Order: sequence, then structure tokens, then C-alpha cells
Amino acid sequence: MLAVVLVHWNQPERCLKTVAAFQGQGVPVRITVVDNGSDQSARDHLGRELPDDVELIEAGGNLGFGPGANVGLRRWLEQGEGEWAVVAPHDALPGAGCLRALLDAVEARPLAGLACADVGDGHTPYLDPYFGGITMPAGDDVAPDGWQAADYPHGTLLAARRTCLEEIGVFDERYFAYCEEADLGLKARKAGWQVGIVRTAQVRNPYLASHEDVVDYLMLRNTLLLVREHFGRYRSSVRFCIALWHLADGLARPHREQWIFAPKARVRALKDYALGRFGPPPAF
Repeated sequence: MLAVVLVHWNQPERCLKTVAAFQGQGVPVRITVVDNGSDQSARDHLGRELPDDVELIEAGGNLGFGPGANVGLRRWLEQGEGEWAVVAPHDALPGAGCLRALLDAVEARPLAGLACADVGDGHTPYLDPYFGGITMPAGDDVAPDGWQAADYPHGTLLAARRTCLEEIGVFDERYFAYCEEADLGLKARKAGWQVGIVRTAQVRNPYLASHEDVVDYLMLRNTLLLVREHFGRYRSSVRFCIALWHLADGLARPHREQWIFAPKARVRALKDYALGRFGPPPAF
């Protein structure tokens, strides 16, 4: 039986579709939905509509993705059943045969500790000593079963081996959301575990659930934390200076910035990192 932990926040219809997608994989699953402090109406909706064999745990507040996932992972570790658990957000949609392909690849590798499904962007997770968790164009070193070594697993659909987590621990809750999977991947690889992405296992997550200010804040603050913890204070200081330059350049030439650029959020991220403030983002 494969344990599946889904982290939910205020999107009950999407969560129900995700539950159905996991239950339709043709792999026996035991699903736990951890509700991260959703509105009462959303919690009531899930309580009414979730299948009877799906466990709903109310975290009591918005803990963030990593801490929310830890609620389910710790329950799974304490119960002592099954060698693998899968973690995903409430709107991850695994493609046909995703879980079977993922399990086949990791079970063929006794040292595989963490793995993830392929989000279809043609890239491989890569860890840079100055920029933290990024992606690079995928190479051609893919095994016949779809396994390809990676520096860390995507959090869209992440599989973890019990013995790996028992050795390295679960998600570092200082990150709240973003970069926690890169931190976990680094810890696993340092402990001698293999980390990979399985190209034959496809998953989609088309939604950006958080406001761009929150995303920009967390990505910058958490990248600085990740670089400092794993690559040292010199590199994190260099990354801090690069972030200041990006901020100034973005304000001077806003048309050059891509995807997300929230100046106030970046200023607050730099300040909070310098002051050692981690965990949930501030209310702004």
C-alpha cells in the first residue's frame, strides 16, 4: 500500500479531482489529506465529499507546504507501514500510469531515497551553490525505465523512502514553502542516497496558488537560507549582493524582469533573512 499525503488549502474541488486522480492510478493507495487551515466552508466541503477511505487531518492553521506535509509524513513514519510515501499539493494531477512508473523505477534502485515525477518542462532539477534550487535543460542520460539522476526532487509529486527519511528527517519547517524539497534532496545525497526524476511518470500542476508577493518573498528568503546552510556564508553573502543588484536593476528597468517581480516583498525577504526570521511569511 502506497501512502499519499496531499496538502490542501481552500481549494476543495481541485483537491477532490486530485484524490480521484491518485485513486485511479491502478496502484493501491492510502490517501491522507492535510488541511492547512482552510475556511470552514472548504473544510465542510471536503468532509462531505471525500471518499470514506481517505483520511482528513485538520492542521489547525496554514502551516505551509513542508510543515503540512510533515503532519502526514510523521503519521506514516509512526505507523510503520509501507516503504514509500508520496507527497503532493492539492492540485497535482498525475498522468496515466504515473505512480506505477515511479514505483518501478525506485524499487529497482535500493539506494534511491527521493524521486519525483516529471512536470514536462524538459528540465532537470539542479542545485547551484549561489542560486540554490534551479533547473537545467535535461540531458540524455535517461535509463530505460525513465530514471534520471537529479540534484533534488520536484515538490509537485515527490516520493520518499521510509529509511531515507528516518535517517535525514522530514522537511525543514523554516522554509514554509519553496526550496524545502531542494534542502531535503541535498541532505539525502550527502547521506549517500540517490535522488532522481522519473521521465516515464508524468504529472501536471497548472495553478499558481499563492499571490506573487508571497512567492517572490519566499523564493528569495528561502534561497538565501538554502545557500547558507549547504554552501556556506561566503556564497550566501554573494547571493545577497546579487539579490540587491537584481532589485535595483528591476526598479530601474522593470521591463527586464520576468515572471515575478515584487520589490516590497524582496526588500522584506532580504531584511527577514538578515534578521533570521523564517517560517510563515509576514502579512503584507
